[in-house]
This record gives sequence, C-alpha cells and structure tokens, in this order.
Amino acid sequence: MNFIIFCCGLNLYCIPGSKRFCFLNPANVRMRFTIALLFCLFCCTSCHVGRFFIYNFADIKDYRKFPSHPVARDGVAFHFTPADNRRGDSSVVRLPREITIKDKPYSFEQYLERTKTVAFLVIRNDSLYYEKYFHKYNQNSIVPSFSAAKSFVSALVGIAIGEGYIKGVDQPITDYFPELDKAQFGKITIENLLDMQSGIAFNESYFNPFGDVAKYYYGTNLKKYVSHIKVKEPPGQHFEYTSLNTQLLGMIVSRATGKTLAAYLQEKIWQPLQMESDASWSIDSRKGQTEKAFCCLNAIARDYAKFGRLYLNGGSWNGRQVVPAEWVRRSVTFDRPKNGGIYSYQWWHNRGKEEQPPDFMAVGLLGQYTYVHPQSGLIIVRLGKQEGKHTDWKRMFLAIAEAQG
Repeated sequence: MNFIIFCCGLNLYCIPGSKRFCFLNPANVRMRFTIALLFCLFCCTSCHVGRFFIYNFADIKDYRKFPSHPVARDGVAFHFTPADNRRGDSSVVRLPREITIKDKPYSFEQYLERTKTVAFLVIRNDSLYYEKYFHKYNQNSIVPSFSAAKSFVSALVGIAIGEGYIKGVDQPITDYFPELDKAQFGKITIENLLDMQSGIAFNESYFNPFGDVAKYYYGTNLKKYVSHIKVKEPPGQHFEYTSLNTQLLGMIVSRATGKTLAAYLQEKIWQPLQMESDASWSIDSRKGQTEKAFCCLNAIARDYAKFGRLYLNGGSWNGRQVVPAEWVRRSVTFDRPKNGGIYSYQWWHNRGKEEQPPDFMAVGLLGQYTYVHPQSGLIIVRLGKQEGKHTDWKRMFLAIAEAQG
C-alpha cells in the first residue's frame, strides 16, 4: 500500500517494499523533513506553509512582501508642536535617565537601541517632547502595525454603526456571512468578536507553520478560510484572543459599507486626522483583494500617535467627532466587567481602577505600541524590530505617565 504525504497539495510517495526510499521509514526522519521542506519552499511558494518558511517569522519589513490597498493622506497635515524638554518647569516630560539590566546600567537611549526599538515618541498636550529613531529608521519610515491594527478596525466598526451601516453590536454575524451555518454561528454577535469571546476555534500560535494564524497571515484566500471556520463553544463564555475575530470584524465593515477596509479608513480616519504620510493595508492576494484586518496596517510613527490623540480626546479631532464618543467610552473604560479588565473592543488596558480614567493601548507583535494615559494627557508610541529582552513596556509607559504628576 502506498503512503501519501501532502505538502501544499504535492503528493510524495513511498516505494512499496523499499526501506531505503520509503519516505515514512523512521530511519529517514531527517531526509523526510528535508524533502518536505524543499518541496514546500521551492515547489509551492503560493501556499502559506511554504511562504512561512521562505519569509520566516514576521518582521517589520513585511509590508514590502505583500500586496496592499493604499490609504492616502489629504490636504495640510497636522503636526505636533516640537517642545523643549530642557525647561525646569512642571510642563517638562520626565523620562528615565538610566535603566539597569542584569546589574548593568544603560542610558534611556541605550536601552531603547538595545531592545531593538526603531521609534519612540512621547507627546503631551499636543507637544512632541521626545522623538528618537534607531537602526537606520527615521520619521518617514513605514512600520507595520501588526495587531495594533485591531484597534483601528474597532474604530471603523463604531463609525459604521454611527452611520447606520451596521445596526449595532448585538447584531448576529450571520447577517454578514450567509455562508456560515445559522444553527452554529447565529448566536455570535459583533460584540462577541469585539471582546474576543466568540467561541470560534482558532489556533493563534505564531510559531506553528500549520496553525491558523500562519494560514491567515501568509495565505492568499481569506474569504475561503472564513467559510470553513468552526465553533468550539457557545459565545460569551471565555476571553480568548484570536486574530480571526478581528478578521471577521474587518470583513463585516467592508460588506456593510460596500467599501474596502482601506478605503473606509482613508475616508473616515486617515484624511480627517490630517495624517502626515500615506499608509497602506496589506491584502491576502491580488486576486483575493481582502485586507488582513487583524494585523497589517502600515504607517509612520507620528500617524500612529495621531490615532492615540483621537482616542485621548474621546473620538473628537479639532472639534469634529470622528468616532462616536460613546463608542470610545465603551472601548476604554471599565463599566462593563469583562475580560478581567484587561481588554475591551479591541483595546488593551494596563489597570482596572474604576475611580480614575484607565490607561489603554493598541498593541502589536514585536512590540508595536500606541499608549494613551488620559490623566496626564500623555501619548507614547513605541515601534520595534522585536519586543526586546528584559522589557516590560506597559509598566514603563505607566511609570513615565505617573512621573508627570
């Protein structure tokens, strides 16, 4: 009997009765792996497993690897006011002078560079107090948001509800996905997706080339993948962070508005916020034309900071209500005791003290952060090649904010 190995649609056979050439012979494990890998890499670059090995782990140059939809800026850009951080008054932003790692002291900038930071911005009251770039990056360098894009998707959902394209967060997702079985998916609401409580099965492992997140990131047909999803438990029972939830939200926005996610972002956020640079949103393929909503908005550091400013001001931009105020409030406060106070509506939270406005942040793989501290009026953007060893960015951001008095 022939045994068959499938690698991205290619069949590799054993020769019956041959130990030397049998691909499944335990004695040939190394050869088996090598042959499978070579076939995946060189014979099937269009399959997500092959692309996973070719591109290796995600990095901040990935926006160059995938096709994308443009997000254009428009008109005169808004600029944060450059600030002199050397004054001795209370308006100065206080930053750590020295950080110790394993009993060895580093200056703040040495620490940033050592942790593979490429951009670090600190803004308070619309003044840019600190802006440094490292590793040949500068203020015009594009950096993928990775999962920080999820917070942008949430804003677009809120806007679409405000404009009447979407009825509300209690609407079942099957209204927008007729390809999904109502008996299984009919009880899952948009809010379940927003709060990562959908109960839909999804493997979020970033190191597994055969996992779901690798397929969605490197694959070329998101609509097809979504049509095959399955439910593992009733919605609303447990918090489970999965990128599938945001992908579904992005597709709901697109199907409800009749516009690509990138076009809706451009119209409703990018141009109203007077962004400094054009951006892009990576798509699954030129044929598929579906944005990877869960990960792949690509922009410069200052424009990420402007999104933080939008939420710091309750969704208002220079007198214009861009995101409904109630939507912003529900996204960043704790009047809904869900998810242990750490996550709501595609935003992460640092603390759950109900007696004061909590800080909140958009967070992406490899340490992409847009952090907002309402009490101090502080916005911090950190972008990096990796999270960095011996780091706790959330704790550092909060310490910087609380040091401002």
